[in-house]
Parts: sequence; structure tokens; C-alpha cells
Amino acid sequence: MDAVILGDGPLGRAIAAALAARGDRARILGRPLAGRHDPADLAGAAAVVEASRADAVVANLEAALDAGVRRFVIATTAWEADRARVGRLIETLGGVAVAAPNLSLGMALFGRLVDAAVELFGPVATFDPYLVEWHRRAKADRPSGTARALAGRIVAAHPRLTGFAEGPAGASDPEALEVVGIRAGANPGSHLVGFDAPGEAIELRHLARDRTAYAGGAVFALDWLRAGPRAPGIHGFDEVVDDLLASSREVAMATR
Repeated sequence: MDAVILGDGPLGRAIAAALAARGDRARILGRPLAGRHDPADLAGAAAVVEASRADAVVANLEAALDAGVRRFVIATTAWEADRARVGRLIETLGGVAVAAPNLSLGMALFGRLVDAAVELFGPVATFDPYLVEWHRRAKADRPSGTARALAGRIVAAHPRLTGFAEGPAGASDPEALEVVGIRAGANPGSHLVGFDAPGEAIELRHLARDRTAYAGGAVFALDWLRAGPRAPGIHGFDEVVDDLLASSREVAMATR
């Protein structure tokens, strides 16, 4: 596979390394001087991985579509305001994309554990939920895209919550999930979901040691896009995970 990765930061380089390690061709393109990539630089790519910045997502995908690319993995965060526009653009031209604020398989499964925990603890009034996320000092978005996605899952399933607020603001509103963000050091990503009661507390935590987990998920998504025809438009990473789990179960059953 010949993949082009838009974004030469730590995530883009990690994805390129993961592809190269298994023999695929991966070209990395950094930020274009003209503000928009030349479609000629993307011509012939089997897929494009968007791993740059939120404000570059639309222009990058437009250039890739102009170059004839129709398979995409969008690993960039904080571009939700442009999601509807990007979705229409990709779908209209028959493209297919997998998009998620976090492409780690562990985080995808962690989200399902959080769903189960909310189902158990949500109805019990003595347990208050909270979310703490910690990323490297240089990370720009706060809360992170992953934290927002987790918060959205908690709020959607919790019987007493109507929204979420970052930091101390949430403490003054009993109907808001408090989301606290830490920006310090070089932590690539840590997310903790807790349920606190007067005499006890339960905490679930996902820790990313480095970016290889995110890169591995991007590779899974690329393989999923190539494995068969997919409906045009943007797909969530959960669809990729569902197929991975089903395949793993089949292998496990066959080896018994």
C-alpha cells in the first residue's frame, strides 16, 4: 500500500513507522508553504492519513480528493466544527473515511468499559462521576478530543447529567460532569474516569505509554478500508473495532 500521511509531527511519524515496519510505503508531507497541498503530490496514493492540525483538515482533504484519493483515516482532533462539511464532501465524491479523536484499540475498548460503568453507577445517587485527562504541555486543545468523546458517552448514558464543564466550573452545577485537564511534561495521554461516593471510589484509567497504540489503530483503519466496499462518508472507529473483535473471536474458536 502506498499511503500519504499529512502531518510530520509525532503522530504522523509514528504511523509512517508502523506502515514501514510491515513493508508498506508511507510518505510524510509536512505543512505546505502555499497553505494547501498540491494535488500532484498526492496522486497515486491508495489512502491518505490526516494527522496534521484542525485548521488544515478541510484543505488537506480537498487536495487529496482533487488528486483522486478516496480512502482516508482522519486522526486529527478538534475539527468537529467542520465535520458536517467534510462528511458531505467525502460522501458526494464517493470517498470513505474512518475518523476518531483517538485511534487506539485500548481506548476504543476502554470507552465500552466506561459505558458499562455508567450503566451500573449512574442510577446510584451517592456516586458522582468525574473525568481527568493529562497530556503533554504542548498539546493545544483542552479538553482533548478523547476527553470530549468520553465525556459525551458518560453524559449521554447518565440519568442525572445534562452536560459537562471543564475544571472547577462543573463543581457548581450538579447536572454537569466535571472534566479536568492537565497539561504538563511529556505525557502522551492519560484518561481517568471515576465514580466517587462518601465511603468509596471506583476509578477506570487508560494510559498511553507512547504513540504506537494510536499508530496501530490507524493501520487497522487503513486495512478495514481496503478489506471491502464501504458506504461513502465518514465511519467511526467503533466499526473497525467491531470487525476486529469478530475476526479475533473466529480465530479463537478455530484454534480450540
